Amino acid sequence: MAILIDDARWPAHDRLWAHLVSDSGLAELHAFADAQGIPSRAFDLDHYDVPEDALPRLIAAGAEHVSGHELVRRLIASGLRITARERRSAGRGPVAGG
Repeated sequence: MAILIDDARWPAHDRLWAHLVSDSGLAELHAFADAQGIPSRAFDLDHYDVPEDALPRLIAAGAEHVSGHELVRRLIASGLRITARERRSAGRGPVAGG
């Protein structure tokens, strides 16, 4: 059970963004995000989008820094991954790096 964070590679709003996920459950992810002051509006169905400047703080709080490929691999293995089709069905458009 881990909270994972990848490199900030996704541009939006004049910043670079990373993904924060759990490899075990959304309750764990939401609890970590809440404890770290990440607003609920940053949640995108299976991950939180977090700005690059938050990475050191989130890693210090216990998030495991992994590559984007590793993050997706572990998210899929957990069964929590939301596919692009599911994202569109939920009314979400394409997202950067999504």
